[in-house]
Amino acid sequence: MTERKKRPMVRLSDLIPDAARALGLEDELRRSRAMATFDAIVAERLPSVVGACRVTRLDGSALDVEADAPIVAQELRLHQTELLTAFAASPGGLGVGLLRIHVRRTGPRV
Repeated sequence: MTERKKRPMVRLSDLIPDAARALGLEDELRRSRAMATFDAIVAERLPSVVGACRVTRLDGSALDVEADAPIVAQELRLHQTELLTAFAASPGGLGVGLLRIHVRRTGPRV
């Protein structure tokens, strides 16, 4: 019987960035992480608006967020500084300095 050398174990999360880069999906992965990070921060700091807002766009140093109702948008605006500070301090957060909040138009979400 021949002995096989065992390769050191590597965490899957350590392989994903390299694979995404090789496939040309690095920007998509970065955006996805930023969106998930923002959702987690909102869930932690503003649990009353979870599910009623979402990141729609990441544009340079601005994060566009869609709110389902004006009251949700108002709550996000009141806590804008806190949300941006937490987002910038998190590993998945990017150098975002502006939070643009839009109220979703009535009608079904597509």
